[in-house]
Amino acid sequence: MPYVTPSHPAPPPPARRPRRGGRWSRTISALAAAVTLATGAALVPPAAEARAAAAPKAAAALERVTNFGANPGALTMYVHRPAALPAGAPVVVALHGCTQSAQIYADNSGLNTFADRHGFLVVYAETTTANNANKCFNWFQPGDTRRGQGEAASIRQMVAHATTAYGTDPAKAHVTGLSAGGAMTSVMLAAYPEVFAAGAVVAGIPYGCGVDVVSAFSCMSPGADRTPAAWAQAVRDAHPGFAGPWPRVAIWHGDNDATVALRNADELRDQWTAVHGLGQTPSRTSTLGPNSTRRSEYGPTPGQAAVEVNKVPGIGHGTPVAPGSGPEQCGATGTQHFIASICSSYWITRFFGLAGTTIPEPPVDPPTEPAACWTASNYEHVRAGRATTTGGYAYAKGSGQNLGLYNTFVTHTLKESPAGHYTIATGSCP
Repeated sequence: MPYVTPSHPAPPPPARRPRRGGRWSRTISALAAAVTLATGAALVPPAAEARAAAAPKAAAALERVTNFGANPGALTMYVHRPAALPAGAPVVVALHGCTQSAQIYADNSGLNTFADRHGFLVVYAETTTANNANKCFNWFQPGDTRRGQGEAASIRQMVAHATTAYGTDPAKAHVTGLSAGGAMTSVMLAAYPEVFAAGAVVAGIPYGCGVDVVSAFSCMSPGADRTPAAWAQAVRDAHPGFAGPWPRVAIWHGDNDATVALRNADELRDQWTAVHGLGQTPSRTSTLGPNSTRRSEYGPTPGQAAVEVNKVPGIGHGTPVAPGSGPEQCGATGTQHFIASICSSYWITRFFGLAGTTIPEPPVDPPTEPAACWTASNYEHVRAGRATTTGGYAYAKGSGQNLGLYNTFVTHTLKESPAGHYTIATGSCP
């Protein structure tokens, strides 16, 4: 795809990793190309790229870093360094979505706005078409998702290089990403929990869901339904013997996401609350921004939750941004999958603890009315707007819980609390 003009000339392509295996390798490569189509081949159409390239005034200043250390994943490293980066500054690793680039992510996500405002380094990792036909991070390939291997090891090395080259504080490393980059964020938090203090997964997938090309499809949609304990075990198995402290995790997802099903937000919540030894009932809920994004926090300390889930109403697959110059605004919509809604980077920066402590927390949502309950077939739940259907299955609206086959024979009792959010009743309804 055309390279969006960065602040430096386009880099030469990195050395291709050795091929593995003959006919089977070629078969896997073909399937990998197919799955990348499903994971975002249309993320940045040529017209959108042309618009982004035609607006150099919006381009972020990125510095390409060569020779950052061991690079088994054949990735490229860029940084955005504020003019006055203090010693011991935090670092945020940013991972782009499929068909995107470091430059596109920097230009549109809004992260650099807060790096300049609060004084932290942003590391943009970039993959190539040599690694994946559509420039997706290989979140579903075991050779790239295990500790010490492939792309995961390359990203970890970038964090280490940031400490030695820019003086960042190794105790203040964070990671975030969109879509395939969000799924790769899950990988980094699981494989290197001692490296990252916190992470933010945007429209991503739990760690350990996709382990090959075929399973990646079903992980995206309809998503995998596992117990919190099973999800947590996948994380623990990524770094056996690690006893904590575990990274804090923020989850962001559009509630109309047709590419990565909304249920992945709940499965991510189940995974990381269980890792932290917490239940799946939020300790605090609040509403963020003018679009009423629903935030649920898990953990005893307000504003310092171990896990939080942010469901953005009315948007599909992408990073929520809010173009403008206000204190809670950021980002641009110059390319697809950066959606005008709420500045997620503002809230992610706050979650990482990089915005100071003087900004008050949003008020807690008022007590809700007693829950309403309905018992009906999956077919009737969908007809009544309490559930949606994808791939022959029904999913509770709001929670994304799998209700089973979409037909008149499977029956569930659904509880609505708060309004528009439905869950399978567990003894709390008559």
